[in-house]
Amino acid sequence: MRQEVVLFAEDWDSGAAAWSTQRHETYANDPGAATRLAAATTRSNQSKSDQAPAEGLPPASEAHCRYVGEWVGTKLRWGLSADEAEVAALREVATGCPEQTVTYEPNP
Repeated sequence: MRQEVVLFAEDWDSGAAAWSTQRHETYANDPGAATRLAAATTRSNQSKSDQAPAEGLPPASEAHCRYVGEWVGTKLRWGLSADEAEVAALREVATGCPEQTVTYEPNP
């Protein structure tokens, strides 16, 4: 099973609520972001719900650096906002990820 890295409910709260229907469709089917979806078990997907990194991370600690990098890349690519708690959680995880890089191409 696959899940979004940044979940639709979180996207909505981060700025996607103001998007056009076409932009929502482009986002949901983003061919330019290979990291937009990630493998997840049903239990992991359900337990995460619509949480941002401030509320919880994937259960596998070895995936935290990649997850945070992909989360940030998706938010940057789509011009989505992040609240203070989210930024603090991302920074905390990122301090333990010196080799993780964030790459993205802005979506027009």
